[in-house]
Amino acid sequence: MHVIVLGAGVVGVAAAWYLREAGLQVTVIEAREGPGLETSFANGGHLSAASGPWAAPDVPGKLIRWIGREDAPLLLRLRWDPALIRWGLRFLANCTASAHAANTAAIGALCRLSAAETVALRDRLGIADETNRAGVLTLYTTEAELAGAADKRTRLAEAGIAAELVDRAGIARLEPALEQAAPRYLGGLFAADTETSDCHLFTAGLADHAARAGVAFRYGARAVAIAVEAGRARGVALAGGETVAADAVVLASGSWSPLLARSVGLGLPVYPGKGYSVTVPIAGRNGAPRIAVVDEHAKLYVARFADRLRVAGTLELAGWDKTPSAARQAATLAKMRALFPEGGDYARAVHWTGLRPMTPDGRPLLGATPIAGLWLDTGHGPLGWTMACGSGRLVAELITGRTPSLDPAAYALARF
Repeated sequence: MHVIVLGAGVVGVAAAWYLREAGLQVTVIEAREGPGLETSFANGGHLSAASGPWAAPDVPGKLIRWIGREDAPLLLRLRWDPALIRWGLRFLANCTASAHAANTAAIGALCRLSAAETVALRDRLGIADETNRAGVLTLYTTEAELAGAADKRTRLAEAGIAAELVDRAGIARLEPALEQAAPRYLGGLFAADTETSDCHLFTAGLADHAARAGVAFRYGARAVAIAVEAGRARGVALAGGETVAADAVVLASGSWSPLLARSVGLGLPVYPGKGYSVTVPIAGRNGAPRIAVVDEHAKLYVARFADRLRVAGTLELAGWDKTPSAARQAATLAKMRALFPEGGDYARAVHWTGLRPMTPDGRPLLGATPIAGLWLDTGHGPLGWTMACGSGRLVAELITGRTPSLDPAAYALARF
């Protein structure tokens, strides 16, 4: 059986690995010149075993207050966009307490499976991705956020990770680089047995192993349509007129997945969320943190990769335009400097922006579609790095008819 995987980000490469490991012939088609050069390139790097959806009961009120604020954690650019309106209505429907609880449970189950799978795969293959296992400290600004820390602590415990609640003094004790910033926070939650890694390095390493295992990679090949014959996916049409034949197609093209799905009349509830990151060389600064840090209020994620420091986060709903907002770039850098004034050489900061494929409920789209032979592995939002290996394993199990590791109904397109 020959399977085409569309996309060589971490999600697509992981799917290709597990499909090949199951004995299938696999071809990965990627428009860029190598693996992991889009959303996987400069993300926050947090392998999050206890994450939840953006859609939460307090978000609608925050959205109203954040309109027009360039430094807002979630920025909605108001304009006529039918795709955003349809997506937005579904997003708001998932902001109820019951929906949030169900989505958090489904996301958590996949994150736990995937984080364990990622660590095991990295260790087995010896992939060098600058892993930092010093732990993650989440900082809370408001009483409501601090109250929610107990729920996160419970979710971490379900993943087998112990977490410690700390006060302001505990923040500086755990991470001396936060001594100046600590008074701005009410407290924190420290999970020692958690990690960050460079997603791009992992993706490139896994792609190399996959190629040596027999996966064919076609870089610089842009898919324009899914080829369907007699109601079944039979391959992919490329720009330039070539069609690559296959027995099945896995759509793992991130934010571009709904655009390709339209070629066969399939609507996917995926909308791009623009994210920002800044990476600076530490350059011998002793004010760089040793552990990873999350600012829950600002939705910023800080990771240290060997001699680099990166902050990533925020969400901007502005369509498929990747043009960065200079104001949001500046705000992200300013918040990084406020956390760690001597954290790195900020004059050499490198900015990046990418599109995250967001579903309204925060769960990815995994599994079969109404079109025979067309499978989904997309819609992971800001959790693509965490969910990639678990998603790839689950999709490979479904395609090959093996018993799935998780109930696939929680991630099926049919839920919409």
